[in-house]
Amino acid sequence: MTEMNRRIRLASRPVGVPQPDNFIHDDAPVPEPGSGEVLLRTLYLSLDPYMRGRLSDAKSYAAPVEVGDVIVGGTVSEVVESTVPEFTPGQIVQGYAGWQSYSVEPASRLRLLDPAEAPVTTALGVLGMPGFTAYAGLLKIGQPKEGETVAVAAATGPVGSAVGQIAKLTGCTAIGIAGGSQKVAYLEELGFDHALDHRGEDLRGALKTAAPDGIDVYFENVGGAVWDAVLPRLNTFARVPVCGLAANYNATSLPEGPDRTPALMRSVLSKSLLLRGFIQTEFVESTFADFLRDMGEWVRVGKVKYREDITEGLDNAPATFVGMLDGKNFGKTLIKVAD
Repeated sequence: MTEMNRRIRLASRPVGVPQPDNFIHDDAPVPEPGSGEVLLRTLYLSLDPYMRGRLSDAKSYAAPVEVGDVIVGGTVSEVVESTVPEFTPGQIVQGYAGWQSYSVEPASRLRLLDPAEAPVTTALGVLGMPGFTAYAGLLKIGQPKEGETVAVAAATGPVGSAVGQIAKLTGCTAIGIAGGSQKVAYLEELGFDHALDHRGEDLRGALKTAAPDGIDVYFENVGGAVWDAVLPRLNTFARVPVCGLAANYNATSLPEGPDRTPALMRSVLSKSLLLRGFIQTEFVESTFADFLRDMGEWVRVGKVKYREDITEGLDNAPATFVGMLDGKNFGKTLIKVAD
């Protein structure tokens, strides 16, 4: 094969907001698959907030990307060459090729996709990791009950939008929090009962109006000022699935002001709150098949809608990634790498 493998690698660890010089763009020979492996051509690359943590060397639930390595990321790819009978050239698969145009992956890590069932991009969004995060986190940890109130921030993103729509399907009142009038209007289109702009002057007051009887489930994926506004509205026995803290991902120091940990712990104690952090992989074995069945049907019949924000060109991944962390995306953020 004469074509080269376009890659984006980690040049240095970002301090604060990632900068262009933290990334290396280069070309390398297309790799050859070994026994049990498949050569893939990347079609779409997923950009997700959790990846910011993996550019750091801080201890976390997943190993950091080493300086010099290709940056990690979920992908939808076309099979080019295979050493296993389960996959044949031309098939479309979901894998983890990362920020590169070709990859070799173990066949055991790939999920075969059927383009006739749903657009292949959904395997990186509503029918992939983000959608599953919403499904498992809300239903397994949040455990919403009919008539309760569920709130979620970053509500137009792939996780938050699914959380709100699933909450409606369970008979709950759904409150979505997003940034800007355009995103607020989209939440209304999705059927959220209340759509709040966190950039407004009085989010606390808006939450009090939207949830006069308090909030029973708050799906946390942002933190920061939104969490500060939500905490006083949580009811006794409220559940808080915590899947992300995007507001803090580029922070280089602790926030200024008094230590509010004692006030938080007092609320946890006095209201019997459940704060449960989770990584979606812990539910894969027990729940992923149910997710594919349920979410696949909901998407097919239009009960769950989704939006994708697609940028063309692998070289645009760093700038798009930084913009996503700053809330400039609108829906599931994808890079189209090839046709």
